[in-house]
Amino acid sequence: MERKKIEKYAREAGADIFGVAPIERFDELPLEKHPRAIFPEVKSVIVIGRRITRGTLRSVEEGTNFSNYYIYGYDWLDNRFIALTTFRISEFLEDNGWEAVPLANLPPEVPPMGVKVRKKSPPPNVLLDFDDVAVRAGVGEIGYCGVLLTPDYGPRQRIQIVLTDAEIEPDPLLSERICLYGNGCKCSCPLGALKGEKEITIAGKKMTVAEIDYKMCTSCKNGAMPNRYHPAGKPDRLAAICIRSCADVLERKGKIKNRFKLPFRIRDVWSVKQDIDLYRL
Repeated sequence: MERKKIEKYAREAGADIFGVAPIERFDELPLEKHPRAIFPEVKSVIVIGRRITRGTLRSVEEGTNFSNYYIYGYDWLDNRFIALTTFRISEFLEDNGWEAVPLANLPPEVPPMGVKVRKKSPPPNVLLDFDDVAVRAGVGEIGYCGVLLTPDYGPRQRIQIVLTDAEIEPDPLLSERICLYGNGCKCSCPLGALKGEKEITIAGKKMTVAEIDYKMCTSCKNGAMPNRYHPAGKPDRLAAICIRSCADVLERKGKIKNRFKLPFRIRDVWSVKQDIDLYRL
């Protein structure tokens, strides 16, 4: 299918981010983490993203309203806004004769929850690592802080995926570096959850990331939230102090394209230690 045609429709349907990976870029993965386990005839993996507006993080940055982020940066953004964009793109592909499997971003850490229905198939549910997929689709890189960074928005986006049997011109892997490797998030965790660092490789692309104690993040009172789908899933940290600090530094250093008149961090950053009881201040 013509790339320009599907990308144009995706943008009109609300996508801020669009990337395509050929299925061959997933050859290094085991079947239980492979798109072919979900759709054996898949030829292209489409990544669709919508931004978390900077203003959605403002009330968390000020420490005065956390529910605004939960609605516009988390729940509604994921389950309504991006979901509708993803479904419309799937409809568009199927209207043009290609099968399309829309996938919501569920935690890949969740263990199998069923039994094999075929000898050579993995047990359900097969859940893909969406950040890994986004790197393979040329959308971005995994930053030191352990989340997806894109050239337009840094850490400020949520993504979903469509698997299709249409052959679509793929994006190259992102060659530019976005992350400043710890200059921002490394020293900003008041809990000390960043314990070290390691190198990861995705489709030949090497990235240095922090080793993170996610159990500490689950109890973080600085904007992080436990995973809403499963206790094994990583906590949501996109509004946490570490990721907000990352976003601020990337903006100040001119590493992302979405620019603003004023800096994100205007006042001194607030933080709450792990042992503080917020009901007894």
